[in-house]
Amino acid sequence: MSNILVVAAHPDDEILGVGGSVARHVANGDKVYAIILGEGQTSRGEHREDISKEVVESLHKNTMESAKAVGYSDIFFADFPDNRFDQVDLLDIVKAVEHKIRELKPDIIYTHYSGDLNIDHQYTARAVLTATRPIGDYCVKEVYAFETLSSSEWNFDYSAQPAFCPNVFVDITDYYDKKEQAMNCYVSELCEFPHPRSLTGMDVLSRTRGMAAGMQRAEAFMLVRKCVR
Repeated sequence: MSNILVVAAHPDDEILGVGGSVARHVANGDKVYAIILGEGQTSRGEHREDISKEVVESLHKNTMESAKAVGYSDIFFADFPDNRFDQVDLLDIVKAVEHKIRELKPDIIYTHYSGDLNIDHQYTARAVLTATRPIGDYCVKEVYAFETLSSSEWNFDYSAQPAFCPNVFVDITDYYDKKEQAMNCYVSELCEFPHPRSLTGMDVLSRTRGMAAGMQRAEAFMLVRKCVR
């Protein structure tokens, strides 16, 4: 049995990027946790305070309902300002991730691809790389970057980072229904196709990634680091 930690920027990223693989881990007896760094929703108002506490609480309730569908053992919220991670000291984000690593001692971490369009995804990836530097009593054996619909495929600026280019494919054919059920819990986040963050968009991506690896459906990842001892 392994401990798995998903480090996500926003509520629903922990499903969009890795929900099928989470269900697969759980079926194999692993314990899976997530820390969601951003509060979600508050960037949708003119000012952060324009979005009520009740709206954020409702979103977090959706998160916990979604977590049950794929089998997360627990979800933790850090409540950093939505789409404003660049206004937060990176060290504070790193410390939030480090705290959960010390507490949960994960063998594997999944997080965002650093080349995503979304600024919070970029800072999350940087924070995870810092928090998982292999020094001292290092427990994390593997770090993977996942893609996030409506962010990974929308970054057309390749001057600093190449496009998401997966080299690990996980068969989620038997677990896709759980991922779809989980995403359906996010009533405020789902959009209509052709928006990528839609049930159809999620369906198309899972089949596209599966086709690339000879599977019916897959989730794709980039291996960031693997330590074999």
